[in-house]
Amino acid sequence: MSRSGNKKPVGFATHITAGGFAGACEALTCQPLDTIKVRMQLSRSGSVPGTKPRGFFATGAYIVNRETPLALYKGLGAVLSGIVPKMSIRFASFEAYKGWLANKETGKTSVGGIFIAGLGAGTTEAVAVVTPMEVVKIRLQAQQHSLADPLEVPRYRNAAHTVYTVIREEGFSALYRGVSLTALRQATNQGANFTAYQELKALAHRLQPDVTELPSYQTMLIGFISGATGPMSNAPIDTIKTRLQKSASTPGVSAFRRIVNIGEDMWRKEGVRSFYKGLTPRILRVAPGQAIVFAVYEKVSTFLEHLQPKTFEDDGYAE
Repeated sequence: MSRSGNKKPVGFATHITAGGFAGACEALTCQPLDTIKVRMQLSRSGSVPGTKPRGFFATGAYIVNRETPLALYKGLGAVLSGIVPKMSIRFASFEAYKGWLANKETGKTSVGGIFIAGLGAGTTEAVAVVTPMEVVKIRLQAQQHSLADPLEVPRYRNAAHTVYTVIREEGFSALYRGVSLTALRQATNQGANFTAYQELKALAHRLQPDVTELPSYQTMLIGFISGATGPMSNAPIDTIKTRLQKSASTPGVSAFRRIVNIGEDMWRKEGVRSFYKGLTPRILRVAPGQAIVFAVYEKVSTFLEHLQPKTFEDDGYAE
């Protein structure tokens, strides 16, 4: 994502390394917000007469009081084992797709090309990593057991045990439950995310023509804004996906029929607002998460670029 067109193209290994490091930093920072989001999406509070939906802070306080603060990090093992390859695949595939869609003469990619590259990157990461990772993560996060009580044994003990249990009881295909919704969510997320980031970054450079590399606070602000665009565009998809992946499969019922059934049940029993449950913690998790991801990614990739030998152009000048 370098600004200059005279630099040697960043290698595939750089995208893999920088993306993986950025993903790990994001997961360690934002996991509590993701746990609150999942609990809000799975909650049926407000659907019973006389009850009110439990909000963001109330949900977080309930988890901490009932299950200890460590419960906010349920599913972290699954996230860490998946987010490093996820981010590596996201950035590497985005740069590959963007390169394929670039103008052969100028080497530049149009806004539409960047959006399509983002769609492709989101779909790629969804199929390769995100879907099984989220099935495991959601199963762990949905368990409301207290970590302070050793006698309260959960059904799923950790990420590895969850994978083993799901495969043994429901088959390997259960790890890919909701893959179509996950791919749709990730595609729209990354299409909007990368397009907004690239355009805002280009704008920042135009407003500061003498700046070669944007300072980290500007990169983080741009990442924050671009990260918020995806959740606001596909919240209903994410809520239905979460409920689909939490539940066991029903024999004889197709995946499409189950998606329709979940949507109809939510509409009938909980109303249209139920499709936007967890939107606040999702934005609070994704937006700062993307701020961290892009800032770390830019720093790590720049550091790795500086370790590479500089290439000289025909005029004897090198960056």
